[in-house]
Amino acid sequence: MSRNSLLRRSIAVVASLAALLLGGCAVATVSARSPALAPDARLAVLPFANLTDVPLAAQRAEAITVSLLRQRGLHDVVGYPRAEADLLRAAPAPSLQQTLQWARRQGARYALDGSVTEWRYKTGVDSEPAVGIVLRLRDVADGRVVWSASGARSGWGYQALAAVGQAQIEALLRGLDVAAPARAAP
Repeated sequence: MSRNSLLRRSIAVVASLAALLLGGCAVATVSARSPALAPDARLAVLPFANLTDVPLAAQRAEAITVSLLRQRGLHDVVGYPRAEADLLRAAPAPSLQQTLQWARRQGARYALDGSVTEWRYKTGVDSEPAVGIVLRLRDVADGRVVWSASGARSGWGYQALAAVGQAQIEALLRGLDVAAPARAAP
């Protein structure tokens, strides 16, 4: 066996191991293809449920989601208005029906809601960031889910929790079908 072929084989093994290690840090499951979202159509982002013991985790995920939706090419994204957060007194969460009524009044065809299932630094020596997110796209007319995605991701001890959360939400949002904007005739 020549030295070049041994070097190529070694590089392939190292690359495969690196892919396995990095691939094991994130999991994403996306339902069937989403309906096509026109870039100029209004999309409402409803409150996310915080299923963690971390205060304001849902609001953090919502803010990241709104920004990433705009980066994906959706120009008219509106977020559900929230009252000022009071960590000492928990305000009752609005019902799904209330938020869908609000989305209808905004003129949205679809609304995105979600759940934050994990948003923390793991305990231990390295304190790796870990997030878990569920996203659901609903038809505002009847509230039925037309697309969903869920995923979890952990990072390395030197990474910020928000960066890992953003990477996971971005991976999930890749499953949304955002139509290319119509081009004007010359």
